[in-house]
Amino acid sequence: MRTHVYIDGFNLYYGLLRGTAYKWIDLEKFCDQLLPKNTVEKIYYFTAKVDARQEDPDQPIRQLAFLNALASLPRVEVHLGNFMSSVVAQPVVDTNPTGGVLRVGGKPVLKRDPAGNVILERVLKSEEKGSDVNLASYLLKDAYQGACECAVIISNDSDLLTPIRMAKNDGGLVIGLVPPRPKGSVELKTLADFKIDPRIHVLASSQFPDPLPTPSGLIHKPANW
Repeated sequence: MRTHVYIDGFNLYYGLLRGTAYKWIDLEKFCDQLLPKNTVEKIYYFTAKVDARQEDPDQPIRQLAFLNALASLPRVEVHLGNFMSSVVAQPVVDTNPTGGVLRVGGKPVLKRDPAGNVILERVLKSEEKGSDVNLASYLLKDAYQGACECAVIISNDSDLLTPIRMAKNDGGLVIGLVPPRPKGSVELKTLADFKIDPRIHVLASSQFPDPLPTPSGLIHKPANW
């Protein structure tokens, strides 16, 4: 089947790549190995440019190297949303002497002051905005224009349930799901026509070379990845 793949970049990173040695991933190799019986014609990658942080000032440099590497792949389209950071007040959870989170009935116990009020602390909260909307938009556009026969979504985001259901029921697409986390959305798994769990050996064999030769020069894998 003619297939398009729609990748939630942050979902892929935090669900599958973070903490591994496989962040330098060639998305064409990755998708071709996941879908050997399909003709993968296009791969959409939805992300947002990150900002430098005090604890990690080189984060944008690493991301730029990766985005430049993706630009060398003819079947990959990168679509950028926005990355927003703000200071918000969040409740503090209570912990046991070993540092574990205290829970009652499966829910975290909130820390309280002597008067019984929930203790709040100001934290820096970072959110990615736009990728889920962009993914849904391109999925529905392809479905209604008949651009492909099969759509494979790499995400755990249950917010995508409605556009995926529309692409399947109204657009007639076969829906595949590649959940980056094993414990992903049950609703997404139920809706999909098939599901593929990515394996470590597929990640290992889907890496860009280092350095990566391109017409504009060599692109080096970030040293601290």
